[in-house]
Amino acid sequence: MKQFFSLLAAMSIAIGSFAQSGNKVTGSIKDGGNQKIIDAASVSLLKAKDSALVKVAVTDKAGNFSFENIPDGNYLVLATSIGHSRTYSSPVTISAASPSVNVGVLQLVPAEKSMKEVIVSSKKPLIERKLDRTIVNVDASITSTGSTALEVLEKSPGVTVDKDGNISLKGKAGVIVYLDGRPSYLSGPDLANMLRNMTAAQLDQIEIMTNPPAKYDAAGNAGVINIKTKKNKMFGYNGNITSGYTQGRYARFNESLSFNYRNKKVNFFSNLAYNRNHRGQELDIVRNFRDANTKSIKSIFDQSTDMVSQSHYYNAKLGMDYTVSKNTTVGVVLNGYYNPSLWQSNTNTLIYNPDMVLTDQTTAQSENNEKWKNFSSNVNFRTKLDSAGQEITGDLDFIQYKSTNVQPLTSSYYDHLGNLKQAPDVLLGTLPSNIKIYSGKVDYTLPLKKGAKFEAGIKSSYITNNTNARYDSVKTGYTVLDSARSNHFIYDENINAAYVNYSRPLGKKWSAQLGLRAENTIANGISKGYSFNAVQNKFEYTETKFKRTYTQLFPTVYLQYTASEKNQYVINYGRRVKRPDYEDMNPFVNFIDRYTFQEGNPNLSPQFAHNVELSHTYKGFLTTTVNYTSTNNIIQQVLEQNDLTNETYIKKANIATAKQIGLSVTASKSINKWWSGNIYASFLNNHFKGLVNNEPISISNPMFMVQLQQQFKFSKGWAAELSGFYRSKGVEGVIFIKPMAQVNAGISKQVLKNQGSIRLNVRDIFAGGVFKGYSKYGTVDANFVNVNDSRAVSLTFSYRFNKGKLKAGSSKRSSSASEEQNRVKSGN
Repeated sequence: MKQFFSLLAAMSIAIGSFAQSGNKVTGSIKDGGNQKIIDAASVSLLKAKDSALVKVAVTDKAGNFSFENIPDGNYLVLATSIGHSRTYSSPVTISAASPSVNVGVLQLVPAEKSMKEVIVSSKKPLIERKLDRTIVNVDASITSTGSTALEVLEKSPGVTVDKDGNISLKGKAGVIVYLDGRPSYLSGPDLANMLRNMTAAQLDQIEIMTNPPAKYDAAGNAGVINIKTKKNKMFGYNGNITSGYTQGRYARFNESLSFNYRNKKVNFFSNLAYNRNHRGQELDIVRNFRDANTKSIKSIFDQSTDMVSQSHYYNAKLGMDYTVSKNTTVGVVLNGYYNPSLWQSNTNTLIYNPDMVLTDQTTAQSENNEKWKNFSSNVNFRTKLDSAGQEITGDLDFIQYKSTNVQPLTSSYYDHLGNLKQAPDVLLGTLPSNIKIYSGKVDYTLPLKKGAKFEAGIKSSYITNNTNARYDSVKTGYTVLDSARSNHFIYDENINAAYVNYSRPLGKKWSAQLGLRAENTIANGISKGYSFNAVQNKFEYTETKFKRTYTQLFPTVYLQYTASEKNQYVINYGRRVKRPDYEDMNPFVNFIDRYTFQEGNPNLSPQFAHNVELSHTYKGFLTTTVNYTSTNNIIQQVLEQNDLTNETYIKKANIATAKQIGLSVTASKSINKWWSGNIYASFLNNHFKGLVNNEPISISNPMFMVQLQQQFKFSKGWAAELSGFYRSKGVEGVIFIKPMAQVNAGISKQVLKNQGSIRLNVRDIFAGGVFKGYSKYGTVDANFVNVNDSRAVSLTFSYRFNKGKLKAGSSKRSSSASEEQNRVKSGN
């Protein structure tokens, strides 16, 4: 690592020596009516030939602006300010003979209408495409009304969500989810629970990166999804009030309030949100237990479970940015939530012999009474070193998740006639958890000659996870410690990383971006519990320790070729890692009934993947992409079973190598003034090969998916949207998923002088969002049907208020806490 940091410093010094100096374009801005100075006006430097944007600046308190380190060429200066008409300078030429040009005073003529009379309407498209990411503008979709953040994700291009809320991107699991550039530190069902409690009204954009640049953590086999929440950029005060009602199987409510205030020195932003979630779910599983040698059926378990979950989600976010000087800004962000929830299930299991004759019955009543508390804090700074864009940014983060979880399970056993065979037994689980995350990072950006840019940064994070699970068995009125299931798991992890990234045009048609990230990981774990000594016929206290230390390099390469105005090609490569989620390593047990449960695996190792993509864009609206991914030591959810006790348990394991090849097509088109559409279609094939439950497997299956969104704008503020998706049969690890489809529709109306809106949305109109699947390998033979509470009607009202003007040059930032937050599980 020392050699790598030395190389990083040497590269920074060497490349920095080539920075341009001398060439400069200057000027000032005044109000054309009263000749007063206009500060904070937005000024853009454009190429005279095609008006392509070169740089953006903001006028200072004296109304002056300056563009430095400008390459030789012909330019225009564009000046804009809220309440004024835009204006252009005369063309200017920068050359060796004339390295510095002053365009003089540009006069901005006041617009005829006052600010109160001006209605600013957003014209952002639903889908935007950049070199290394796809952007979804949430407010541009009517059918997002009343939806949760998870449901919005489910409609995003290439994104799929399984029955447990696990997120996949282009058919690949292992997506890392960021919130406002910060890692959520949540994963699996717990990340899904948090996203179910966030409403679409809180979201601004979703950034989808299948192959993120070196600046981002290398974690995430399938890529990174960055969810940006709303943060206004206006001087003065502004805010938004949203209230929504959703009716599915049960009623659901959500309310949110955001308030922001900004002046020349201070930017204060806040958000309060409440969500009451109440959902039902049905799960049917049929399992055939087979003889290990003959594979003939020994018994059949037909299990039906009815589940109901209720939760209250209270969230508060407060932040402030303070402009210390013209070039330096510091900020602080505080965020927290409280999420009590109750999950209850009733399970009825019918047990048959191979001839389908009923032999036994069991019933189980289970619940998870869970409370999650989260607090996160971020301190950040940004310093501009010159007007050319050279800057340093830094972040310090502390995040804590604390939870309590009480899990009572009552099981009753009957014969085929329904007569009670024995007294019911009760298993009581108590699972407190405490996760702390400390993280810091520094990033440096240096613009170079001829449009080139150099970036570098370092990051360090330290995580502790302390979870103590105790299980007690209650029989005939006595409570006895269940030593076999109780366990105390302690885990700590330190990740140190550094990266460099260099991008530049390679002539008029070619451009490239190269990046290299190094990550050093030191992980320690200890599992304290009891194991049964068969010789002495008793439980003995045991401690199992492990330590993993490894350093890996993660290169990224992007190459772009613009053949013509109509055709553009991009090829990219990246290496990624997916580390095990913290709770997936906890050797704890979560029960549905005595025969079905989920447990952790402390022996999980990280998986590594190589991703390659080649894309072609035609006329800016049609993009075709071919991708190939090779993954080693892949982490997947598997079913394992004890054939002697007829128990089936779900766990994560490093099961196999995986190969994926895929083809996708994305199109965004305005058909006419009132109709626009987006379509995403993909065809891919996943192949898994490895060893599960001591049985060799080789599973593959092609899958086709299409997502469609059609938007319609009418007169007098009316709009409508129709969206949906279809997914054919596919495979996720060792589980085959049968076809499924969903159709959504919505209408909206602008009210109260376009400051308010009413939206009505119907989700999953035909109740097609049912997960059906099966898993067959070795002695495992299971079929399942999972019916979620997906069909719902939502009505939402939102009102915007403001007094002020837009601030130019605002930017959103990310924190140091990235991958780590995605690996925490918080909630059901």
